[in-house]
Amino acid sequence: MPYERELEVALAAAREAGAAVLRWYRSDTGHWEKSEDNPLTHADLESDRIIAAHLRAAFPGDAILSEETVDDASRLAKPRVWIVDPMDGTKEFTKRIPEFGVSIALVEAGEPVVGVILNPAVGSAVWASRGGGCFRDGRPARVSGVARLEDAVVIASRTEISRDQFAPYAGWFKELRPVGSIAWKLACIASGEGDLNVSVAPKNEWDVCAGDVLVREAGGVYVGFDGARRVYNQPKTLIEAGMAAGPPALVEAFNRRERARSG
Repeated sequence: MPYERELEVALAAAREAGAAVLRWYRSDTGHWEKSEDNPLTHADLESDRIIAAHLRAAFPGDAILSEETVDDASRLAKPRVWIVDPMDGTKEFTKRIPEFGVSIALVEAGEPVVGVILNPAVGSAVWASRGGGCFRDGRPARVSGVARLEDAVVIASRTEISRDQFAPYAGWFKELRPVGSIAWKLACIASGEGDLNVSVAPKNEWDVCAGDVLVREAGGVYVGFDGARRVYNQPKTLIEAGMAAGPPALVEAFNRRERARSG
């Protein structure tokens, strides 16, 4: 399997980090605010330490970009960068909603080549490597076969839905289903739990990089509303454009209609 060693290390890191997160989830979900509406927990920090230790021990020459570690600009000159969210979906974690996940990706020259997303609350992991396919809990995973928007179950941010950011798309889909973490949403799309993910709010590279490779290897695409793929390990890690993930025909159907709507 391509990137077998990298995938093995990422899975081991995610499993150990996930076990730590689960211990906190069962005992203490207390948090404080890094910034407005941006919670941080002990679980985030312990997960970050565990993942970094695994990656540095196995691949000391690689750079790491993590949400919970101060950014080191030297990563921009490195050919390989691990992009990590120790726990995506901290808001859900603090409310004991089981829609969060540990997210680990490897990027080579801007392209995601390994991805692991593990949700410890539901005991499930989805992983992929470039050219090696996508798997959920050891079984091959594929995106949905739905191609028409009117037949699509769209999984989208609970926050974005509550803010009426999906009002412009009223009546477009069969169902609009709220789910927490964007990483977990992309893992669900990669494994056919839902047909399409649409996100309109800004997100960071560490939120979506692992999910990007999962969706690609499951036969789907993850692109901006303009159809462009993200090139990762940018100086500015924030992705401000809307993004869509799912089967290629379904994503194109959404993007085509969105371009017509927005003029």
